[in-house]
Amino acid sequence: MLAVVVIGWQAIRTFDLAPELFVPAPGRVLERFLVFLVEPYQGYTLPVHLAITMARVLVAFALAAVTGIPLGLAAGMWGPVHVISEPIVNFIRPLPPLAYLALLLIWLGFGEPSKIALLYLAAVPPLIINTRAGVLNVRWELLGAARALGARDRQVFLHVVLPASLPFIFSGARISLAFTYTTVVAAELVATSSGMGFVTLIASEQLRSDTIFVGIIVMGVTGMLLDAIAARTERRFVPWIGRA
Repeated sequence: MLAVVVIGWQAIRTFDLAPELFVPAPGRVLERFLVFLVEPYQGYTLPVHLAITMARVLVAFALAAVTGIPLGLAAGMWGPVHVISEPIVNFIRPLPPLAYLALLLIWLGFGEPSKIALLYLAAVPPLIINTRAGVLNVRWELLGAARALGARDRQVFLHVVLPASLPFIFSGARISLAFTYTTVVAAELVATSSGMGFVTLIASEQLRSDTIFVGIIVMGVTGMLLDAIAARTERRFVPWIGRA
């Protein structure tokens, strides 16, 4: 499939089907990629810009995980927690990130806290919703059997509720990570001077299509790698998914 895309891409240039400003040749994009690896653009090389973007994504996702998963578990086990948290989650979840970015900039300034907060708000709703769904989908007969065998509440939670909820938790984590990664581009389009989103924005303003293509390809490949790592981690900790 990749070979077909590259051949088609090169054919556009060979037969001049589009201006080079719109679709640069694959060789030119590769050359720009190799140069960008060692020569700074907008202050940093490509690995540094990518590392800054990934640091923002992973910090925000980690904060969302350590707060969203416990809150989702609590919402699934205790009705009052769900009643309080549901309106807030349902309000935040459909909002486009740029809708409240300006407010975060006013509150937290133009540094990293506002960007992390934006990514956190994008990451936390899927974790809460999926984790709660996992708790609610625990089979009642398993809970009854555990209690019939004398298990206490703590033991029921650790040995029944939590393991049964793990598939939902990991599904929520993958969705959350994807939302965080797509939102980071929006966060880096405003009030920043580094990161892959910023690079792509500046390149578009300068009509440097080769750099734009490099940014898009790098972000796409990185996103695929993140999802692959998340899927592998899911298989490692929840090996029974998909098995009878």
